[in-house]
Amino acid sequence: MCGIVGAVAQRNIVPVLIEGLRRLEYRGYDSCGVAVLAGGEPRRARSVARVADLDEQVRETHLEGFTGIAHTRWATHGAPVTNNAHPIFSRNALALVHNGIIENYESLREMLRGKGYEFVSQTDTEVIAHLIHSLYRGDLFVAVREAVQQLHGAYAIAVEHKDQPNTVVGARQGSPLVVGLGQGENFLASDALALAGSTEHFIFLEEGDVCELTLERVRVADRDGRDVEREVRTVAAYGGAVELGPYRHFMQKEIFEQPRAISDTIPQADSFDASLFGDAAARAFGEIDNLLILACGTSYYSGLTAKYWLESIAKIPTQVEIASEYRYRDSVPNPKSLVVVISQSGETADTLAALKHAQSLGHRHTLSVCNVGTSAMVRLTELSFLTHAGREIGVASTKAFTTQLVALFVLAATLGKLRGHVDASLEAQYVRQLRHLPAALNSVLALEPQIIAWSEDFSRKENALFLGRGLHYPIALEGALKLKEISYIHAEAYPAGELKHGPLALVTEAMPVVTVAPNDALLEKLKSNMQEVRARGGELYVFADSDTRIVSEEGLHVIRMPEHYGVLSPILHVVPLQLLAYHTACSRGTDVDKPRNLAKSVTVE
Repeated sequence: MCGIVGAVAQRNIVPVLIEGLRRLEYRGYDSCGVAVLAGGEPRRARSVARVADLDEQVRETHLEGFTGIAHTRWATHGAPVTNNAHPIFSRNALALVHNGIIENYESLREMLRGKGYEFVSQTDTEVIAHLIHSLYRGDLFVAVREAVQQLHGAYAIAVEHKDQPNTVVGARQGSPLVVGLGQGENFLASDALALAGSTEHFIFLEEGDVCELTLERVRVADRDGRDVEREVRTVAAYGGAVELGPYRHFMQKEIFEQPRAISDTIPQADSFDASLFGDAAARAFGEIDNLLILACGTSYYSGLTAKYWLESIAKIPTQVEIASEYRYRDSVPNPKSLVVVISQSGETADTLAALKHAQSLGHRHTLSVCNVGTSAMVRLTELSFLTHAGREIGVASTKAFTTQLVALFVLAATLGKLRGHVDASLEAQYVRQLRHLPAALNSVLALEPQIIAWSEDFSRKENALFLGRGLHYPIALEGALKLKEISYIHAEAYPAGELKHGPLALVTEAMPVVTVAPNDALLEKLKSNMQEVRARGGELYVFADSDTRIVSEEGLHVIRMPEHYGVLSPILHVVPLQLLAYHTACSRGTDVDKPRNLAKSVTVE
């Protein structure tokens, strides 16, 4: 969840490090810092404000250097105060930045105290710095390689030492780290995005790798200490994707990018073919009889939506589990399962761990739905489907979610066709509906002024209830999550049929009830649930399809969706919920793109 940038160059590298931090700030913004080797020792600047403040410090102090590391932090061990901000020093000789959690840091700390090391922070990171320093005998690469063998947990680190002024060493286990290759300079980062504009050539380090960067070469050793050659990949720079443009926040920009993102994600073919998921998909799909979907957060809700599609369209049993729970319970593996993992970044620690656990149990067929083709998740799975949401900066996911839904619908339609449940006529209908989605979404986005008016009422509330039925219950869950993430209003979601089984006790005039009301087979049941709310004095805010005959009156506020969209309705109905959360947060004055206590990529367990 933290962001790391490092570099060895023949120029002042501080501007590159600061720009890299700006691009990675969405990964963590509790504190930030930069350290360079200058004048024979490490010098640093740290801030518990944002990267812009750090940049001012650097300019005022004229911090410059040819070798440096930088970090933006999401706090795990230790409060977000200056002493806990990275880079962490060891005896003013070594500087280190770290993403991850070291599980055995307490025992290592006691051992290092016994060797005379003084601890000045509450972080687990300081243990790594002192451990490497204690092992240093003139070769930083060797010291890091020896140190990481004593670490239990997840980490990505970058280290520099005053005695090796043109060297940065990195290592990774369970957290992403990439090497950027330049001409007479080399780079290290958590994400290739940080280095856009500096290089387009990257090595994506594997689990257990340790790397050494100098001006002219990059050396990589695997977990067994053997020097290895890792593939160099060309990744086109996409720094422009992080420009805000005319929008107030990245979240707003990304909401309005959804028609384009969905258009880019929809397959260009006029049929649903197994090859969309990889060369081995036809064989794998023929050998499965059920699906197991593993994901976290918003991606979990996309999986819950997909369950309805997979079971109704493909007639294939589907189980959806929260990834962080799956690996810690006894489960019964089925070798005929297709394990589907969903992640925007492809680096989500809990989902990666769940995938590896499933594979260890004998699950042979695996599929990733992911937005990053170079991610660990895509590399680990047999099959993959890449969404094309582009870079998503706002912590609250929007376009990543809707493109995941598109990918999962394509999976359901493809399996339905292979299993004989989607004939040529239905296939053509689904293709037409997918093609129409971008235009339909543009019509939904035109509802923004009406939603802004609702948000002014919502901004004065402290609790909200979201209701949906059937295919739209997961959409209600996603709407509640968005509202609580960025506005800090407590929100819960329930299947509308469960209202009378407990949640109705919460309903008062102070508790707005948001209802997703498509014109489907459950509409009349949903209308009855809405009457239960009105009878208790509750205020209803309903997003209704145009043909539902639900009209505004006292205690019932209705925004009409432009059209009824059948099986793909969830992709349309979630967008006004995103806008409601966004504008409510704006009215409350919260930091929409960087909500408190959260970060974009959850790369620690």
